[in-house]
Amino acid sequence: MLLKENIPAKYIFGKIRKDVIMVAVYSILIAIMYNNFHFTRISIPIAVPTILGTVISLLLAFKSNQAYDRWWEARTLWGGIVNDTRTLTRQLMTFVDTPYGEGDEKAFCERVAKRQIAWCYSLSQHLRKQDALNGLERLISEEDINHVKKYSNVPVGLLELQGADLRSAYKLGWINEYQQVQLDETLVRFSNEMGGCERIKNTVFPATYSTYIHLSVWLFILLLPFGLIEFFGVVEVPLVIAIASSFFLIESMAIHLQDPFENKPTDTPTTTISRNIERDIKQMLKENFKQEDEVPVGASYNQSKIFYIL
Repeated sequence: MLLKENIPAKYIFGKIRKDVIMVAVYSILIAIMYNNFHFTRISIPIAVPTILGTVISLLLAFKSNQAYDRWWEARTLWGGIVNDTRTLTRQLMTFVDTPYGEGDEKAFCERVAKRQIAWCYSLSQHLRKQDALNGLERLISEEDINHVKKYSNVPVGLLELQGADLRSAYKLGWINEYQQVQLDETLVRFSNEMGGCERIKNTVFPATYSTYIHLSVWLFILLLPFGLIEFFGVVEVPLVIAIASSFFLIESMAIHLQDPFENKPTDTPTTTISRNIERDIKQMLKENFKQEDEVPVGASYNQSKIFYIL
């Protein structure tokens, strides 16, 4: 996620640099040939590119809205993960006897709460197709790590361990039947939220839809100089570049937003959310949380001096 509010123009136009250069060369060639070669003096009514541009604008607006809906749904799901993680820890502290004292009950609360923190980090990395076990050794036991190594979906393995611990706590009498049901419902919500994130990740935005819009944008741009040059002359060059840049930027924005788990600056900031979860849960457990100096998992630093925490 971009942390700076003032995003450099180099970053913005870097995404469309090649397209803008091609448009600039094309519009300059049209202007030169129109003014120097009689047989190339072709002009079309301005209404033609205007109508085409209006239609493409509507399609781009629809695509941008759909892409933003995917991004916002991902952020909403992770907002639910934040709330449910806090709820799970509060339930542990409320339901289990003497959670701040000594003994197995306290160890049980800490183990389940820290495993849930590990689940958040693991899900974040799993969605980005990174190593889902990276960095979890500081939160869960070696036995847990060896268990979830057998799973292609590590977060599922961690949720299974959570359910097994709750069953053991019920058998030991640390929680009653009603409390077990309440805790299990919280785990079900985690499973549903994970499924929602995976649905967004695995549902590819229709490639044909994006391709057709991109071809339509280029058709509009190719026709635009012939509609402007008769009225504006060589001034059509900056006009065409400006109009084309607007269309390319909107299209690029939609493309980046439509996949919120690709480890890009426009992603849902799942690593930052996971670190905030860890901070809150450790405070609830009466433990100190130190913001680590090293760059967290999923972070990068680019040449334009923008720091990303994904």
